[in-house]
Amino acid sequence: MKKLILIVSAISLLGCSPQEADQKVDTNAEGEKMMQLSREWSEAASSGDVEKVVSYWADDAVVISAGAPVLRGKQEIRRMVEESFKTPDFRISWQPESATVSESGDMAYIIENVQISYTDSTGKPVSFNDRAVSIWRKQTDGTWKNAVEISTPKASQNQ
Repeated sequence: MKKLILIVSAISLLGCSPQEADQKVDTNAEGEKMMQLSREWSEAASSGDVEKVVSYWADDAVVISAGAPVLRGKQEIRRMVEESFKTPDFRISWQPESATVSESGDMAYIIENVQISYTDSTGKPVSFNDRAVSIWRKQTDGTWKNAVEISTPKASQNQ
């Protein structure tokens, strides 16, 4: 319930603007585009290219991860990405499960399944799975940027 309240609050704070009545958005087609965008971002994350990965976030993006401080803005997010990529054997990937686009076509959210693995300081391999909700905002140039990323561990984990 807290997650739903957080998501609704985040969408409200991001300011959904109503679309003109004569401009109908094909939310199914836009949802498919969002699913593909998520897959492309996951592929970019496997490349280790910090700038490419960070380019998917909006300048004012927020990242909320279980057990970690809230990250605000691209500078903090870039530092997190850089540190992650420095971790031995770090790998992250995700698959979108579903995408929902607002009727106005300017906001969307994606539910994703995330896999993370790395080698800890003792040399032991660590892997776990998260669930994530990413909230996207359409920019004035028509591109989509991730505005809010919220992740939490799946109920059962092998760490």
